[in-house]
Amino acid sequence: MLAINNIEVVYSDVILVLRGISLRVEEGQIIAILGANGAGKTTTLKAVSGLLRTELGEVQRGSIEFNGTRIDGWSPEEIVRLGIVQVIEGRRLFTHLTTEENLLVGALVRKDRAAVQRDLEMVYHYFPRLKDLRRKVSGYLSGGEQQMLVIGRGLMGHPSLMLLDEPSLGLAPLLVNEIFEVVRRINAEEGTSILLVEQNARAALDVVDYGYVMENGRVVLDGPAEALRENEDIKEFYLGLTSVGKRRSYREVKHYKRRKRWLG
Repeated sequence: MLAINNIEVVYSDVILVLRGISLRVEEGQIIAILGANGAGKTTTLKAVSGLLRTELGEVQRGSIEFNGTRIDGWSPEEIVRLGIVQVIEGRRLFTHLTTEENLLVGALVRKDRAAVQRDLEMVYHYFPRLKDLRRKVSGYLSGGEQQMLVIGRGLMGHPSLMLLDEPSLGLAPLLVNEIFEVVRRINAEEGTSILLVEQNARAALDVVDYGYVMENGRVVLDGPAEALRENEDIKEFYLGLTSVGKRRSYREVKHYKRRKRWLG
């Protein structure tokens, strides 16, 4: 389905951000990209969705293919019409529009009005709260409701591949669990493939099939979700557990000098 082949991304012809990234998303899979801030996760999604072009970024080496078609260099509008939709980090909404108007914005490139109405009901099925709030101005929604809305708006584009950027950001743990359960259901019931960028490794690894760990613009570790959950480095650096299963204390983090094994 999606194949990212050894790409390098440069901003403003100067700043090298991605250094030979390769990953795959097969049809029907949920794939996670994990890593700390600044690792290059969001840049990877923008390279796929074409949004790099709006930020003076460019794929200068390697290739990105979707269903056998090379798409690096395509415009964001062309990529959306191909069936790839990115849900941007930070709950970006048209805050002066109502909830339902925001959802319908996600279907602007579509001509099939009857199918758009069916997809609107599908979104309300996954997020019943949005139906109750459909006439409310979106700028007054809570953080969790806004996150539901941006995911729903992405679904209105009827994507075959959805790119989700930090869906748990700023949400309470119960809402995080609810959002990830809906993501899992969308994948299982609609067949939508999902490429998920997330810092919350614990939540992500509970729903994905396969994961990639990024550091400093490179993939440093990858594997099935079950294997990553049991990896000692993942437990220590991303799940906050020591090798004996105790939660790690960062009170003395200034003095913590151990290098990550994959960087050694």
